[in-house]
Amino acid sequence: MTSPAERLVDLLDLERIEENIFRGRSPQERLQRVFGGQVAGQALVAAGRTTDGSRPVHSLHAYFLRPGRPGVPIVYQVERVRDGRSFTTRRVVAIQQGRTIFNLTASFHQSEPGFEHQLPMPEVPDPENLPPLADEIRAHLGELPEALERMARRQPFDIRYVERLRWTPQEVESAEPRSAVWMRAVGPLGDDPLVHTCALTYASDMMLLDAVRVPIEPLWGPRGFDMASLDHAMWFHRPFRTDEWFLYQQESPIATGARGLARGQIFDRQGRLLVSVMQEGLFRKIGG
Repeated sequence: MTSPAERLVDLLDLERIEENIFRGRSPQERLQRVFGGQVAGQALVAAGRTTDGSRPVHSLHAYFLRPGRPGVPIVYQVERVRDGRSFTTRRVVAIQQGRTIFNLTASFHQSEPGFEHQLPMPEVPDPENLPPLADEIRAHLGELPEALERMARRQPFDIRYVERLRWTPQEVESAEPRSAVWMRAVGPLGDDPLVHTCALTYASDMMLLDAVRVPIEPLWGPRGFDMASLDHAMWFHRPFRTDEWFLYQQESPIATGARGLARGQIFDRQGRLLVSVMQEGLFRKIGG
């Protein structure tokens, strides 16, 4: 038996078909589409496998073009756009059953000295003082199949919401479009920095759009909106380990025209800003 963390590492371990072509597994799920964080994480692995590993990822920009089908392998084709003196650029196309479902551009940067500043991390309770998400879900929702299927995607991570979850429409009426969680992988992920970066990329797509939904409906339970990620961008500022606690602070500055924008900041326990994230999602009322 393998642990959820080991299964995540295995999911991110792509098969090399040709020099710049890789194939990734896509687990069979009852949900409609492949989890976007999985595709983004695998695409970043493919990009990183075509570099010499000396330059860490500093940014990625991606578009979700079509929903992927669970259970069907995904092929990742890498274009070696540039190998400069300090920057390396890769473009990745994800293909499933002959159709492009995802595009990603990733940039790698040789570390250099420079000045530093950052805004402070918000004051929040420590993760040890917060209940695990899985316990909250089971206590309120029991064994609902859809909730458990959505939880399965989160199994590699211990997730703890900073504020209590809201379970009724009345509770969300006065809520601001903000959310924050502590997260960490439930087991060790090894020492390869690329694995930690790709695992965090996987995790970053789990709940960023929750910030858009917070004022609209309870985050767990039956959904009133069909939701899909449209694009995703990340900037990696400092080295980190995804199997250590990190705070994922999220907010949504605007939602309009059936689209909601969310931005996130990821901090370590020492208050250092590790990663910045932006994402836009599509929200369509179910049955509307």
